[in-house]
Amino acid sequence: MKVIVITGSSDGIGAAMARQLAAGGGVALVLAARNRAALETVAGACSALGAQTLVVPTDVGVQQQCCDLVAQAVARFGRIDALINNAGRSAHALFADVDDLAWYEELMRVNFWGSVWCTHAALPHLLASGGSIVAVSSLAGLVGVPGRTAYGATKFAMTGFFEALRVELKEAGVSVTTAYPGVVATMIRHHGFNAAGGQAGVSSLKEEGAMPVEECARLIVDGMDRRRREVVMTAKGKIGRFLKLLAPGLVDMLALAAVKDDAKPH
Repeated sequence: MKVIVITGSSDGIGAAMARQLAAGGGVALVLAARNRAALETVAGACSALGAQTLVVPTDVGVQQQCCDLVAQAVARFGRIDALINNAGRSAHALFADVDDLAWYEELMRVNFWGSVWCTHAALPHLLASGGSIVAVSSLAGLVGVPGRTAYGATKFAMTGFFEALRVELKEAGVSVTTAYPGVVATMIRHHGFNAAGGQAGVSSLKEEGAMPVEECARLIVDGMDRRRREVVMTAKGKIGRFLKLLAPGLVDMLALAAVKDDAKPH
């Protein structure tokens, strides 16, 4: 039985991954997020599919809670075979419109430090099991998108950290997979920060053709199972990585085109 810890598993991509892993059989899922009621709902669905579950309400922006999450997982199941760092928050604001940068720091603490703290706490157990680490980044962690200075910074930081960690852990037999979703049909952008540090309430990105959340989850789970280095999910994302080297100005234009007109630089 594989023991898999998933942060940010109360809804969206995290919840979809939990359901898919449960359906695959032979797993114990440790579900972490801030909303206990939502976690219990996901846990119920996973239990009905045959998985063992443990719900651990967790704010990954608090280091001690990341440590407690891992401790509870090991106390209950005795091991950890995979850690999926999925918890995160979105944000969209033009830098010139931001007066107080305090929420930039908060976003970095959740998106970047939350994944680092959870990984650090779980690492001894993953080394013991020869397990897997997954970091759910974003295409905004590969290409700069206007209005995403805060969000992109957190995801670029994740990219750098987990790329280096992958090399460090290669000989130890622990795989590190970084996933780069594009626009996925979830509410994460609506719940993200706006320029004032409040909840955006709307998405500033063009949502047409957004990837279904179940498809995104499937690609990440498959990448983890295959112990792949990276999962870049869209054709635009794959092409954009190469164009960034060959025609960076064109990539800037494509990034600007992804933003709604009323959210573009003015």
